[in-house]
Amino acid sequence: MHPFDHTKFLGYVCEVTPQYVRVQVPTAKLLHTFYNNGQLYYGGTVGCFVVIEGVEYGFLGRLFELNIPQGEKTEITDQKIHMDDTDFHPIAKIELLALFSVYQPETIIKTISRYPAIGAKVYSCSDEQIGAYISNFGIKPTDTDVPFAPIGKLTSNNAICNISLNSLFGRHCAVLGTTGGGKSWTVAKLLELTSTFTNNKCILIDATGEYSSISDDMTSIELGTGEYIFDYKKLTIDELYYLLHPSSKTQVPKLMEAIRSLKMSNIDTDGALSEYYPKDNNGQVISKNIFKCQKPRRNFDVFRYRNTARIETNTCDFDFELLAQQITYECVWDNPGVWGNRVENDVSNCVSLISRVNNIMSTSEYNQIFGFRRSTIPNSKDLAEEIINHINNAQKSILRLDFSKVSFDYQVREILVNAIGKMLLTEAREGKYKEKALIVFIDEAHQFLNKSIADEYFSAKPLDAFEQISKESRKYGLFLCIATQMPRDIPLGTLSQMGTFIVHRLINEQDKKAVESAASSANRSSLSFLPILGEGEALLVGVDFPMPLTIKVDEPNKKPDSNTPKLKTK
Repeated sequence: MHPFDHTKFLGYVCEVTPQYVRVQVPTAKLLHTFYNNGQLYYGGTVGCFVVIEGVEYGFLGRLFELNIPQGEKTEITDQKIHMDDTDFHPIAKIELLALFSVYQPETIIKTISRYPAIGAKVYSCSDEQIGAYISNFGIKPTDTDVPFAPIGKLTSNNAICNISLNSLFGRHCAVLGTTGGGKSWTVAKLLELTSTFTNNKCILIDATGEYSSISDDMTSIELGTGEYIFDYKKLTIDELYYLLHPSSKTQVPKLMEAIRSLKMSNIDTDGALSEYYPKDNNGQVISKNIFKCQKPRRNFDVFRYRNTARIETNTCDFDFELLAQQITYECVWDNPGVWGNRVENDVSNCVSLISRVNNIMSTSEYNQIFGFRRSTIPNSKDLAEEIINHINNAQKSILRLDFSKVSFDYQVREILVNAIGKMLLTEAREGKYKEKALIVFIDEAHQFLNKSIADEYFSAKPLDAFEQISKESRKYGLFLCIATQMPRDIPLGTLSQMGTFIVHRLINEQDKKAVESAASSANRSSLSFLPILGEGEALLVGVDFPMPLTIKVDEPNKKPDSNTPKLKTK
């Protein structure tokens, strides 16, 4: 495969800049489409690949702009520009994509601050050569046992793009594009490729339920019905704060004391704290609340000291149904030796907090997700356990979490997704995924990321579990693939951690700027193609890929249900 064939000559380099190379084409005839040895070459049309001569290295580029000198524009006619002895001298702008060794042109590397010389010859790139470059796209010299998968074809010549899945997901991945651009099909294709070519597990957060039938190698869990709950005891204290948002000065101390008291009663299996439990007239224990008013502190403090490690944790391992009453019991004078009487002013300050606790217990949307009143849904299954079982034991590769029936009220969806992310990050930090990486797909990511919960005191608490995952979990084997039609709504800190971008049609200028800011390899020349991409076409750029590609993503074998309802005639 010789890269420099004079039958495909286009012109000479006449200007070199850090952003592009300008080429002087001796005659417009050289830009015409032509056949060579049975292959069709598109000559110098916009979007085509070209190669540029060098001494030790050649350069692979893509033509992104064509024009003719200002003085010739007034002379242009259809006959003059197409005749054999045409006098028109077009000028082309070429974006440099990669380098290849003159002696080993079958492999390419990034440009690494090398540029062609003035006067270097430019040639049309053959399908054979570009096909060789993308047949093993994204492989590194140190890679072994690399899973490759055919994701699609080049839009310029239909060459098959066989991509390294390690390079695709290894630094996180983002699938972006406006509605109707093919984003959902791409996510379905990525899931299909992962389950077909690797033995890794995937978790899909399906915001709308459109992926219900994309794979036979998939288990689905429907959330929001009470069949599966993410047990509130697996939430962190911080996440409980997201729900209760207590005021920092008056309510937080009482809430923390109430939680400590209930944790103590929860681990009191031998009745060491029985003197503090409320009793009826017959001396029978009414509840396992801790009643402090006019009670001696010694036994309580001794029990707390001996069990500090089990009590001072960041988990919600207590009976939530007792919390409202326990907050009231904490409103007593904090005297040494013996607690004092009830402080009505403290109770008044905690009324709004107690009201929120009761509201959470009485709200079905919360209960069917977190099980705050587990007694009303006794047959529910533990979602966290199901997720862990899927990762460790399940035969099927994909676990789909269907959020289509989860309420949009009370920020339940955002809190649940954040709690799942926290759990997975904790597992990753413990080294659970180092031997067998896990990929988490989040569809409609703008619904879940860059969210916070604000209380009436205007104190916002960020839901940032997946931002933390994007920043630190790669080394633990936990990878993220987000899909969204609004990249401008994704935190820049998260978007900038995405090593790979598959970008479908984007029209909004803010969305394009968000991608440009986050993906250094997606320069202005590459991004200029985004508004005109057709359905299913996408720009593929990545840190571990030697150059950006414009591809037509293959249709998945089983398509998501992303059809828009149609208007009908009478």
